[in-house]
Amino acid sequence: MKKIDIKKIAKEQNKKLKEVKKFSKHYLSTNILFITFTLTSLINAFLLRFFTVKNYFEIKPIIADFAVILIIGAFGYFFKPKHQFKYFFTWSIIFVIICVVNSIYYTNYLSFVSFSLIKSSSQALGVSDAIIENKMELKDLFYIYQIFAMIFVHKTLKKKKYYHKVSKIEIGKVRAVNTLVVGVIFVGLFISTLSSTDISRLGKQWNREYIVMEFGIYTYQANDLIATVKSELNPLFGYDESAKAFREFYDSKEDNNEKNKYTNIFKGKNVLVIHAESIQNFTLNTSFNGIDVAPNLKKLASEGLYFSNFYSEESVGTSSDTEFTFSTSLMPANSGTVFINYFDRNYATIQKEFKNMGYYVFSMHGNNCSFWNRATTHKNLGYDKFYCYKDAYDIDETIGLGLSDKSFFRQSVPIIKEIDKNNKNFYGTLIMLTNHTPFTDIENYSDYEVNYKYQKYNEETGKYEEAVAPYMEGTKLGSYFKSVHYADEALGQLLQDLDKEGLLDDTVVVIYGDHDAKLKKSEFNRFYNYDYENDKLLDKEDEKYQKVDYYSYELNRKVPLIIWSKDKKLKTEVKEVMGMIDVQPTLGNMFGFKNKYALGHDIFSLGDQENVVVFPDGNWLTNKMYYSQSKGEGKLLNLDETVSIDYIEKYNKYSEEIISISNSIIVYDMIEKTEESEKLVNTSE
Repeated sequence: MKKIDIKKIAKEQNKKLKEVKKFSKHYLSTNILFITFTLTSLINAFLLRFFTVKNYFEIKPIIADFAVILIIGAFGYFFKPKHQFKYFFTWSIIFVIICVVNSIYYTNYLSFVSFSLIKSSSQALGVSDAIIENKMELKDLFYIYQIFAMIFVHKTLKKKKYYHKVSKIEIGKVRAVNTLVVGVIFVGLFISTLSSTDISRLGKQWNREYIVMEFGIYTYQANDLIATVKSELNPLFGYDESAKAFREFYDSKEDNNEKNKYTNIFKGKNVLVIHAESIQNFTLNTSFNGIDVAPNLKKLASEGLYFSNFYSEESVGTSSDTEFTFSTSLMPANSGTVFINYFDRNYATIQKEFKNMGYYVFSMHGNNCSFWNRATTHKNLGYDKFYCYKDAYDIDETIGLGLSDKSFFRQSVPIIKEIDKNNKNFYGTLIMLTNHTPFTDIENYSDYEVNYKYQKYNEETGKYEEAVAPYMEGTKLGSYFKSVHYADEALGQLLQDLDKEGLLDDTVVVIYGDHDAKLKKSEFNRFYNYDYENDKLLDKEDEKYQKVDYYSYELNRKVPLIIWSKDKKLKTEVKEVMGMIDVQPTLGNMFGFKNKYALGHDIFSLGDQENVVVFPDGNWLTNKMYYSQSKGEGKLLNLDETVSIDYIEKYNKYSEEIISISNSIIVYDMIEKTEESEKLVNTSE
C-alpha cells in the first residue's frame, strides 16, 4: 500500500494558495477601474431592488446583473488603459440613469419605465405639472454616488501614473476575452436557474416587476429595448403563429346568447358616457365632518346600476388605455399605447356599433385636441366629431391641465342640445379633466374642508367646545378629496342643466372612473391611522392601527361604474368583480348589439361562470382571491373559502391567453385581416 506523503500534499496546496494570492493581488492591483465599475454598478442594481421590489436577498437577479456588467465591462479592455475611463464612465452614467429613472417611476407608479414610453413622451408636455409634482425622493438620488466614485478613483489612479504602468503589462484583447468568458459562464449559470414561466414572461415583457425581481434591472432594461424595437417590427414577423392562436381562441370561444332581465332594456335610447378622471370608488363612501366627498355620485349609485367591484385594467397609457378598453373590450397594448402606437388598426368598437344603429356619435374634452393623439384615434374608433379645447370651447377658466370641468360641462350642454335637435339618436363621450393629478391647483377653487372637527372639553369653562384637527389638510390625498368634491359638483350641475333642457328624458348616463388617482401607499397611512386628539399617527403597535399593504392598496384601486337613467330607477348594486373589458358586452346586451371579438363578458349572462378581472401585468382578481404574478402568491378575499392549485393555474393560463390574444389583435391588425379574408371567401362563393 502506497504511503501518503501528508507534508508533500500540504506543501503543494500551500504553493497553489500562494499562486492564487499572488494572482489575485496582481489582478486587483491592475484592474482597479474595472472592479470599481463592476462593484458600483452591482451595488446600484441591488439598491434599486431594495427600494422597489424588496427581494434583495434573491441570488438570481444578482447573478443576472453581474453577468450583464461583466459582458459590458469586457469591451472596455479593447481600449488602451488611458482611454478606458471614458468607456467605463459612459456606462456608469447609463446605469445611474437607469436606476434613478426607474426608482422615481416605481415610487410614483409601482412599475418600471419602458422605452416604449418614448413615443408617448410628447404627452408629458401636457401633464408637466403632474410630473413636477411627483417629486423624487432622497433615495432616488443615492445612485449618483457611482459617478463620483468613478471620478475619484480615476483621478487617484492618474496621479499615481497607474495607466502608464498597466499599459506595459496589460494585453487588452486577452483580458477582454477572459472577462467575456467569465460573463458567459455566469449567463449559463443564470439560465440554468430559469423555469419555462420565467422565459415566457421575459419574452412577453408584460409583467415588468416580475422581470426585475427575477432577471435584475439591467437585463430588464436591455430586454425592454429589444421588446420595444420588436414591437415596431412585429407586424412584419410572427403573424402566422399569432393568427393561428387567434383563430383557435375564437373558434373555441363560447357564444353566449342567453337573454337576461337587462336584455334590450335601453334599446333606442340616447347615451352619454362620462369619463370621470381619476375617481376611485372609496371616495363615494368617504365624508369629512358629515359632508360627503362625492354626494352626487353616491346618489346616482343608489338610484342606478352600481358596480361596486369594478377595475379599470389600464397600463402606461392611463386614460387613453381606459378609453380603448371601454370601446373595444380588448386589453391595452403590451408595449407602448394603442392611441400612439396602434391607432390606425381596425377595431370593433362600441362607437361603430351605435353608428351602425343610426346614432350620431361624438366626443368632448377640455384639453388639447392632440393630447394622447385623440383627434386622430377618436375618428378611427368611430366618432363622427371630436369637440375639444379651443376648437369648440371658450377657455374662460382653467384648472390644472386645461378647461375646468364646470366650464366644460356648462359649454357642452348647448352643443348636446343642438346635436339632439338634428339627430334621432346620439351617443356621446364627455371626458373630464380637472381631477387629474397633481390636484394641488384645486386648493384655489375649492372650499371643501378635509380637517376633523370634534367636541373638546374645556376645563376652564367647564363646557365642550368645537376643536379642529388638521387631519388631511396639507396632504396630497387631502387635495385629491377636494378635487373629487369639485368634480362631483361639476357632474351634479351637468345633470341639472341637461335635465332643464329635457336631454335626460330619453337618455342613459354611463359613468366610469378611468383609473385610480396614482397616489402612493404612504399617502393612505395618515388617512387610516390619524389620532385627531394628539394630531399624530397611531403607533404601529396600536390595536386600531390599519396597515396599508400591497393587497389592500391594489384592491382599493377599484373605480366606480354607474349606469343611470332618469326614467328607470334600477337601484341595484352589482358586487361581482368586473373589469373595463366587460363594459362593452354588458352595454351591448342592454342596447341590442354584440361584438364577436369582445374579450369581456356581459356581467349579467355569466350564470354559474365566475368572472375574472385580468390586469395588464398578468395579475388577476376573482370574487375569491387577488393573485399577483410577480409575487407568485395571492390573497384570499374570504378566509372561509379556500382555492386549489388547479384554480390558480387555471386563471394564470387564462390571464396569459387574454393578454396574448388581445395583443395579437392590436399588433397584427387581426380584425381587419380576418374581415378581409371573410369577404374574399363570401365573394368566391
